[in-house]
Amino acid sequence: MGAGGGLKVDAAVVSQLSQVPAAARTLERRGFDGCWTAEINHDPFLPLTLAAEHTHSIELGTSIAVAFARNPMTVAQIGWDLQDYSQGRFLLGLGSQIKPHIEKRFGMPWSRPVERMQEFVEALRAIWSCWRDGTRLDFDGDFYTHTLMTPMFVPPPQPHGDPRVFVAAVGDRMTEMCGEVADGLIAHAFSTRRYLREVTIPTLSRGIERAGRSRADVEVACPLFVVTGHDEEQLAAAAVGTRKQIAFYASTPAYRNVLELHGWGDLQTEMHRLSRAGDWDTMGTLVDDTILEEFAVVGLVDEITDKIRARCDGLIDRVLVGFPPSVDEETVVDLVTELRDGAR
Repeated sequence: MGAGGGLKVDAAVVSQLSQVPAAARTLERRGFDGCWTAEINHDPFLPLTLAAEHTHSIELGTSIAVAFARNPMTVAQIGWDLQDYSQGRFLLGLGSQIKPHIEKRFGMPWSRPVERMQEFVEALRAIWSCWRDGTRLDFDGDFYTHTLMTPMFVPPPQPHGDPRVFVAAVGDRMTEMCGEVADGLIAHAFSTRRYLREVTIPTLSRGIERAGRSRADVEVACPLFVVTGHDEEQLAAAAVGTRKQIAFYASTPAYRNVLELHGWGDLQTEMHRLSRAGDWDTMGTLVDDTILEEFAVVGLVDEITDKIRARCDGLIDRVLVGFPPSVDEETVVDLVTELRDGAR
């Protein structure tokens, strides 16, 4: 396990601002350790301001904010403010996105994403050090330069330390870089236990060892597909949407390596062809029970926590899960408690 010891259990909230206060309070009431927002069709940071205001103990993170759509100074500032306002509960999760989105949607430069991300994290730390310790700001990198900080622009001190920085990684080089400089790795939901065990964690460990760090220095967070219900009918209904999600990721060339590890490389080719034709329903039917159970944890409510813990054991330090609406709140509280403590 990485930093913090036992398994942490997280969940996501929809980032529409009007829904955030109630959703964040619900997650805290249900016993979740972390509340994460994504940058999809809403800003990822604004919701966490509301979540911080309406909660007391739950950790608050971005999973993810697009780093290359911004610069280290703007991210450092919002990270500092959220860490202060949340009283030390903020987790800064960053991701690179892909070249077409960075260049064509955000209008920002793209080059050497692994090196750029490493420098982004190092620049954040240099800026925070300047504000925290009064050291001279003198960061001059290949992608970012920060050498001016007059007193007027230094934020007031905050006693909670720097935000912990998580980086989302899929490829080997980004994963290895996480081991060198990040406080946490956000693995992709389209990961099997075998892929995490044989590829992700060994690759992360190479970076950790090269930097002279230990596995406990890097927390591994991973979203997990969970298919559950109180009976077989609910289980089957929950599986339909999950099959389509898995099929969507399986159609993406960047994730082909995961399928190839299991001997399913040809499935990616077929999924990609169907996705270009817009045949999403057919794609879901190609995710048979064997594939479903490799990518998702599938089981009735009374057995699902044992299966989730088995999937995470020795690999994942904090798991992001969502339970179907058919699972009532009292049961969710019991499930979260069991996941965190190991027994009801």
